[in-house]
Amino acid sequence: MPVINALTDDFHPCQVLADIQTYMEQRGDISGRTVTWIGDGNNMCQTWIHAAAQFNFTLRIACPAGFEPAADLLTRYAKHIEIGNDISVAVKNADLVTTDVWASMGQEDEQRERIHRFQGYQVSPQLMNLAKPDALFMHCLPAHRGEEVSHDMLDDPRSVVWDEAENRLHVQKALMIFLLEINQH
Repeated sequence: MPVINALTDDFHPCQVLADIQTYMEQRGDISGRTVTWIGDGNNMCQTWIHAAAQFNFTLRIACPAGFEPAADLLTRYAKHIEIGNDISVAVKNADLVTTDVWASMGQEDEQRERIHRFQGYQVSPQLMNLAKPDALFMHCLPAHRGEEVSHDMLDDPRSVVWDEAENRLHVQKALMIFLLEINQH
């Protein structure tokens, strides 16, 4: 029987499948594009690394020192990744900018320290202005306005977070059908 990874501490593939679907619906093929990840090198970031290799795009990662994704992933997928600490450099001419909360489930005790360490890693309309004019913004939700996103970013016309959230349902249904059908052959 197939096992679907709906979310672990290391990866979140169902979410990134929905994100890829959302990008394709809005802008077409993601191959050859530039995606920027801002924030913690967490399960979302690590899944975006896999997606960069699978779908052949460049992933720029901007995170504070000490919050990088797993070193083995950075080594294995080095040809698809650019990593640094400067969010302005990472966002420049990007096709897609995405982020996640600074403290994920199970990290509530670290919330205060993470807010301090992640200052300067907030996505805002002003930051998005450095990306391509038709760039999209995504967030896997729930978001903390005033932390990883400015108070107005989710409502910005470049934000597709609500389409992205809806696509989680569609992608996960499609994944279950796909896995059930391949097991019948």
